[in-house]
Order: sequence, then structure tokens, then C-alpha cells
Amino acid sequence: MSQYPLANVHPDAKIGENVTIEPFATVKSDVVIGDGCWIGPNAVLWEGTRLGKNVKIYPGASVSSVPQDLKFAGEKTETFIGDNTSIREFVTISRGTNDKLKTVIGKNCLLMAYVHVAHD
Repeated sequence: MSQYPLANVHPDAKIGENVTIEPFATVKSDVVIGDGCWIGPNAVLWEGTRLGKNVKIYPGASVSSVPQDLKFAGEKTETFIGDNTSIREFVTISRGTNDKLKTVIGKNCLLMAYVHVAHD
């Protein structure tokens, strides 16, 4: 793993081989990053993030943030990002709203800049 000194990575995060985490990126606890991923500057991987292999998270993206839903009561939920997917600049992806629901982005996807993917 290549982690720049100014990256903020929680010690409980599970990080695969050949992962690069750029300066000012934040990786919270309960995050799984697959092999070969690249996390750009100022990106945030919130609790419940699950990245497949070779995922690219570009600067300013926010993955698995708390859903913008009044039904959400703080349950442990997740966001899954499939292999070879690119999450471009300033994309926001919310995690599921209850323990039976999750947010899933498939393999080989491109989410272009400023996209918002809501919960579930």
C-alpha cells in the first residue's frame, strides 16, 4: 500500500495490495478496499464502504455517507462498488437506509463528476 503521510486512514480499515491513498483522503473504520484501488486527494470513504478491485475514487468524492432520508435511524448499512469502477470528482454516494438495504454500484461503471447516488 502507498499511503501519503497526510492521508487519514483508520487503523481498522482493511486495505488490499497495491492500493494508493493520496494526501488528505479520509478512510474511516469499517471500510474494505480491494487490491489495486486508487483513492484521490480529499476523497472520503465513510463507514460501510466496500470497494472491489481496481476502483478509482477521484478527488472530493464521498462514498457511503449517511443517507439523506428521514427514515434512517443510524443502522449499520453498506455501499458496494464493483471492480474496475471509476467514481469521478465530487460524486456523492449514500449508503442504505436500514440493515436490510444497501447501495450497490456494479462492475465496470463510470460515475461522472457531481453525480449523486441516493440510498438503497
